[in-house]
Amino acid sequence: MDKQQEFALRTVEERDIRFIRLWFTDVLGTLKSVAIAPAELEDAFNEGLGFDGSAIEGMTRVSEDDMIVRPDPSTFQLLPWRGESQGTARMFCDVLTPDGEPSLGDPRRVLKKELAKAKEKGFTFYVHPEIEFYLFKQQEDWSQPPVPIDQGTYFDHVPRSSGMDFRRAAVNMLEQMGISVEYSHHEVGPGQNEIDLRYADALVSADNIMTFRTVVKEISLERGIHASFMPKPLTDQPGSGMHTHLSLFEGDANAFYEPGQEFNMSLVARQFAAGVLYHAAEISAITNQYVNSYKRLWGGAEAPSYVCWGHNNRSALLRIPQYKPGKENSARMEYRALDPVTNPYLAFSVLLAAGLDGIEQQMTLGDPTSDDVWGLTDEERKAMGIEPLPASLEEAIKVMEKSDFVANVVGEHVFEYFLRNKRKEWSDYSHQVTAYELSRFLPTL
Repeated sequence: MDKQQEFALRTVEERDIRFIRLWFTDVLGTLKSVAIAPAELEDAFNEGLGFDGSAIEGMTRVSEDDMIVRPDPSTFQLLPWRGESQGTARMFCDVLTPDGEPSLGDPRRVLKKELAKAKEKGFTFYVHPEIEFYLFKQQEDWSQPPVPIDQGTYFDHVPRSSGMDFRRAAVNMLEQMGISVEYSHHEVGPGQNEIDLRYADALVSADNIMTFRTVVKEISLERGIHASFMPKPLTDQPGSGMHTHLSLFEGDANAFYEPGQEFNMSLVARQFAAGVLYHAAEISAITNQYVNSYKRLWGGAEAPSYVCWGHNNRSALLRIPQYKPGKENSARMEYRALDPVTNPYLAFSVLLAAGLDGIEQQMTLGDPTSDDVWGLTDEERKAMGIEPLPASLEEAIKVMEKSDFVANVVGEHVFEYFLRNKRKEWSDYSHQVTAYELSRFLPTL
């Protein structure tokens, strides 16, 4: 038994923990959970816990339904919202076959595989997510437009506001769970907030994002409000994104930094960025997986709709932040398309793989754009070689289904299931008669 397992077992006993929740996600990034009693924890470490994998989205086929979850003791944390006494802890799990082999349908396995490839090349992959979400008043009928809890705008200081209290409670709870927070503030939209998690290894960050979503939902339930990570919940207001900063390290040195080069970008950084841009369209169904995602991407308000990069250009898909002297290790690039509801394990996998492909293929990064890409004409964008991202989930599916690259990264099992699920989502959506159609056409046609 290793030290991390011993720590978990000792803490459970000393803190009188009554339930241990074993967490994992399905292919779409939905959190799954099963609770075990303390007496079962040691066996769970050694043998795992069996479950019906065919009942989990994309996990396995019905003919291969027996699966096992084995907790990762390095992720052991107490859940603060469950109270101090007779509390509850959680651990993320690896999903295995009965033979002990990693499940092909486990998104966490996909990310581990890509991180191992990066490690073989001498790289460690770090990410820093900025997570946006809306807070709405509770309502019984969600077919009606949601009502934000406030009318604040960007960086507004609203004394004693429910939003400010909410962010403080969320940050405190995250810090109690060992998840460091860098910033929190009101965003542009009414009731819209942002909390930025401190940079960490991509696997840790993906686990932290799943925990973050759960914390935000728990606090909103306690306070009688509704928290939503929906990419575009309000027609005339900005959508919610998860702008994510990416960096590669070689040992303790930031591989993206080279003094004296344009924007202090190393050759590795330029090739990585070129790879991300080259594969941006074919990974869009992963990074932006819902029909509503494309309402955000094509809804303006600095949302990235075109495949380009720029220095401190917030209309670009890939932004190179301003370099701060003496902060070499903070050199990074910001990918601005990610949704806050993406499956972080798959999203970080395809972004890392795209960047590494750029390095392996020695791709050349084109010229940056300093223009407001939204303000350019189609002819101007075409002359600059700026291509659009997919405009809908249907387009994203069509691009992804032709991609050997994405299939190789996520594996055929996840690839086929994901596409099948998304095709059905698009079909269900496209058959709906919307409120827009009724209000526009019913009175006159």
